[in-house]
Amino acid sequence: MRVLVTGGAGFIGCHVVEALTARGHEAVVFDLRDGLDVRDAEAVATALPGVDAVCHQAAMVGLGKGFGDAVEYVSRNDLGTAVLLSAMAEAGVGRLVLAGSMVVYGEGSYGCERHGAVRPGPRAVADLDEGRFEPRCPRCEEALTPGLVGEDAPVDPRNVYATTKLAQEHLASAWARSTGGSAVSLRYHNVYGPGMPRDTPYAGVASFFRSALARGEAPRVFEDGGQRRDFVHVRDVAAANVAALEAESPAGALAAYNTGSGDPHTVGEMARALASAYGGPEPVVTGEYRLGDVRHITADSSRLRAELGWKAEVGFEEGMREFASAGLRE
Repeated sequence: MRVLVTGGAGFIGCHVVEALTARGHEAVVFDLRDGLDVRDAEAVATALPGVDAVCHQAAMVGLGKGFGDAVEYVSRNDLGTAVLLSAMAEAGVGRLVLAGSMVVYGEGSYGCERHGAVRPGPRAVADLDEGRFEPRCPRCEEALTPGLVGEDAPVDPRNVYATTKLAQEHLASAWARSTGGSAVSLRYHNVYGPGMPRDTPYAGVASFFRSALARGEAPRVFEDGGQRRDFVHVRDVAAANVAALEAESPAGALAAYNTGSGDPHTVGEMARALASAYGGPEPVVTGEYRLGDVRHITADSSRLRAELGWKAEVGFEEGMREFASAGLRE
């Protein structure tokens, strides 16, 4: 299979290229680092002849610095996806795997002892200022128990990045219905591993902590460190992309799959594991927060395992030990 990998020189993209090559496929890299912008219709059209499928990794990622980033996020993520899909329709390329994100859900899954499954609204600034980080039941204000979120959960994007990732899925779904193509969105959870970008406001929390340790500084953990996340290794994410490309996906529709390790940990646990593996200073819990962050979001990835035969292979402790000594990209 000849696969065009947009963002193929990026953090996840380069691992996807490596995994495709190992499986005997031909990966064609299309990346902004080489002057190839997915918003450039002519460049995309030139790259598509002879391509069997597209693995769309190119995106502006992370929470960013504020709403001032909105135009750039929408341009890179949504306009870029629209240009790509339009060119695919014109060229007759009918297979797409999209780098989706768990951020489309907003907060994760919660249960109330009295009211069962509930969906808390955005956390109030007053509560965050007072260090009250846990969402409360919207009906009785009692404490909630976080659980795993499945693909059928309602979507509720709570920042600009999340909104653009959901829009990408809607565009891919519209493309599949219009052309009869097959589209898969892999809703990545917190991806980490070798080659993460360093010292950028758009990097993931694992990169922030690793960069701090490299400077001889303690990782700074926001809130109280109790935020639950699913940290999934980049090689496992790359393998999920290959599985999605090789699978027989339904035509004319978008299939979404959570892509997580299935082994949730708190941000504080991750910071401590990474600091211990690196041999650096203990993390500092700051109590700071970012308004666009959610408290708990962890994946139920059983659909991906059942339907595509994929499973995460890199365990948390093993992955953190490797990441502690892995190189980061500038």
